[in-house]
Amino acid sequence: MKEIEIEQKLVKAVADRMGWCLKWTSQSLTGIPDRIVLLPGGKIAFVEVKAPGEKPRKLQIRRMNQLQALGFNCYVLDKAEDIPALLEEIADEV
Repeated sequence: MKEIEIEQKLVKAVADRMGWCLKWTSQSLTGIPDRIVLLPGGKIAFVEVKAPGEKPRKLQIRRMNQLQALGFNCYVLDKAEDIPALLEEIADEV
């Protein structure tokens, strides 16, 4: 499965939960996660989508660490079958 296919499945799964899965691009900051997931109840997380078996680049890891230092949850998603568990984790965040 290609990265774009996983990303499309994530977008659909978030919409099915009445949330938004926004594509995030920044002209001034590179290495940011691909998607911002917004779920009902004020739940927010950042998701870096990869093709199966691929890992984030060093800069992407640094950006996710910076976001986590600010209190945001960040995830790497490389398998479509992991989407339900990922969204449950985001929805259960305190």
